[in-house]
Parts: sequence; C-alpha cells; structure tokens
Amino acid sequence: MARSSSGAFVAGLTVAALAGVGFLAYQASAAPDRPARAAHAAPSASDAPDAGKDTPRADPNALPADSGTGMRVVYALERRRVWLVTANGDVTRTFEVAPSTVNPPVGSYKVTSRTPSGPGSDGIPIEHIVRFHRDAAGVVFGFSAAVDGSSPNPTAAKKTGGIREKPADGRAMWEFAINGTPVVVVP
Repeated sequence: MARSSSGAFVAGLTVAALAGVGFLAYQASAAPDRPARAAHAAPSASDAPDAGKDTPRADPNALPADSGTGMRVVYALERRRVWLVTANGDVTRTFEVAPSTVNPPVGSYKVTSRTPSGPGSDGIPIEHIVRFHRDAAGVVFGFSAAVDGSSPNPTAAKKTGGIREKPADGRAMWEFAINGTPVVVVP
C-alpha cells in the first residue's frame, strides 16, 4: 500500500513539474525580446500589412488618423462616430450618431451657427443644433439631438443632412462646439 501511494505521489509531482515547465516555456515564448511568435498565436492588428491605418479591425473608439490637429470635432462617415478633441489632442468624448439621407463631403469645416431648439426635418423636436456646412444644393449639415431621444427615420426622397445624437451627446456637443470650432469629416 505504501508503495502505490508513494508511486502516485511521485507521478503527481512529475505532472506538476511538467506543467510548471510548460507554463514557463509559454511565458518565455511570449517575452517581448523574442522576435518569433509561437506558431499557434493569432496575428495581432499590428502585424497586418496595413497596420496603423484606420481599418474596420481597428478599435471603433480610436480617433481616426489624419483627422487634423488642435481643438476640433471629428466625424467619421463610415463609422458613424464623432470625437470631441481638445487643443492638445485629448479626446473628451466619442459617441455614435445616426446620419440622415445625405452625407457631407469629406473635408474641413467650421461651426457656422447654433440654435438651442427647433423642429427636425423629420418633424421631431430637436435641441442643441450645431451646423457646419451648406452644400451647393442647399442641404444643411449639422448635429442635433431629438428631445425624445429618437433616431431619424429618413426617407430617401427627402435630402437632409441632419446628424442625430443622443440627448447627452447633443448636450456635450453644444457645450464643446461654439461658432468657429473646426469640424473635420473623414471617410
């Protein structure tokens, strides 16, 4: 009996030792000074050929590259996201938005006017209206929040440039983007 108990004990120690050695080998293979990666490791975003570019795999909350410098509002059309950026480049807030039927062209603009409240193009009362562009066809582009928190339900027949925010985001935009504040629209 003592012999089988002792054999089981030794076998248990051997298994534990092998597990410990395996763990240490795994840690060593992941060490920052190792140029090679373990064969089973998945590639990271930085290993991709287009690393550093604004790709769908990138963090959706990350400020887009090539979005300007200094204090600004950044609006990414494809990501349907806005960033409020301070003069030193810090993002104070980022949030999703719901665009209307027409998007503004990619480019740099400035806040041209602000209105505390009014009717939205969809008939819903809106607040914290911050406008930044009017195109050649007369479509006005701006950010606003529906008082009731709803998203727009635009019809393709009506050309509107409203970019709807949630009420708390609309309040943050209103406080941040005074007349003359740069607005950068990126793809």
